[in-house]
Amino acid sequence: MKEQIEQYFDRLWPICRSITGNGVRESLDILSEIIPLTKKEIPSGSQVFDWTVPKEWNVRDAYILTPTGQKIADFKKNNLHLVSYSTPINQKITYSDLIEHLHTLPDQPNAIPYVTSYYKERWGFCISHNEFLGLSKEGEYTVVVDSELSNGHLTYGELVLPGDTSEEIFFSTYICHPSMANNELSGPLALAFLYQKIASLPKRKYTYRFAFIPETIGAICYLSENGEKMKANTHAGFVLTCCGNNDIFHYKRSRRGNSITDKVVEHFLVQTQTDYSIRNFRPDGSDERQYCSPGFNLPVGSLMRTPYYEYTQYHTSFDNKSFIDFESLEGSVDAYFHIIQILELNGHFRNTVMNCEPQLGKRDLYPSSLSPADSREFIDIVLHLLNYSDGQHDLIDIANKQGIDVLKYAQPLKKCLEKGVLIAEK
Repeated sequence: MKEQIEQYFDRLWPICRSITGNGVRESLDILSEIIPLTKKEIPSGSQVFDWTVPKEWNVRDAYILTPTGQKIADFKKNNLHLVSYSTPINQKITYSDLIEHLHTLPDQPNAIPYVTSYYKERWGFCISHNEFLGLSKEGEYTVVVDSELSNGHLTYGELVLPGDTSEEIFFSTYICHPSMANNELSGPLALAFLYQKIASLPKRKYTYRFAFIPETIGAICYLSENGEKMKANTHAGFVLTCCGNNDIFHYKRSRRGNSITDKVVEHFLVQTQTDYSIRNFRPDGSDERQYCSPGFNLPVGSLMRTPYYEYTQYHTSFDNKSFIDFESLEGSVDAYFHIIQILELNGHFRNTVMNCEPQLGKRDLYPSSLSPADSREFIDIVLHLLNYSDGQHDLIDIANKQGIDVLKYAQPLKKCLEKGVLIAEK
């Protein structure tokens, strides 16, 4: 899988994405080769809760010519050079006027910063601080931004994969950053390949909802169209971002703090990882802050590698392919799929023989002989399963009491249901 992920990464990397525009649509078209997304569009000017969908932005070229005619801040060489949503301009200006529109990172003098101006019309360029220090203060500079802001659409991708029930597992990722690796492409790629694993399940209890959206305004648009349905149907939810570098897992809880999402991820981490980090919800970061806003308060958390803000390459040109570890990115896909398998298996069950333990031997649930050398794991799981299946404990609760991975309960549970010693609670 990691080779395929890398191939798609290379195709998506050069595209200039923003919160609207052709770059978003082109990216969705490529991702649709992996996951059959339906594109939805919201017209510019649409009111979505307290926000207004902005004009659509597309850019053809942008650069600065120095007084000696050298081309710098060339958008075609690195699309981070242009402040996202820059208005068009083609004129000569002085050094003192130019520096009002330049952005650098003095603490990372070789990095190009990522800067946006979605909701205030202006233009700007981003360059390394070392290049900035070498600019001449004499003569005229020519600035060119060949862009267009016009009434158009905000575009997002959606897929609903039906299951046996209307209860939904929700996944969201964003497609609005230009050429950045961990903070942008790791999320959409992980979610697209996760879809393939979920779609291959022979049976699905839950319906799965996938959203590939521009961050913030896209989530707000998505909730304006689907929020009430999601409040009624969402069983668990996740925002996929920053899951591609070589680091331990970090989990950000939902606003509820004790949702099934939190419960299943924390069980997964305890049972499968030697080192990890869990932190409480904060109303900053990515789109979980929209899904967990007080009016919706959905059970949405986020399992990441190194989170946004916490690595020096964040929102700079150093968040590039060299920062991605494709084996770790594949591991993130596997981790989410493990969590999905737990959710699919999980539920409340009731022992049909509540007075003392059932006679397992007559149900072929206990071996006819058991020597000290034989493994007792199956019997131990069955005994825990039957004892705590009182309608009050779900499988995660029972597995936590025994201190093992829920997925080890799959076969014992199946046999107990077949033998009629357990029944599923509705």
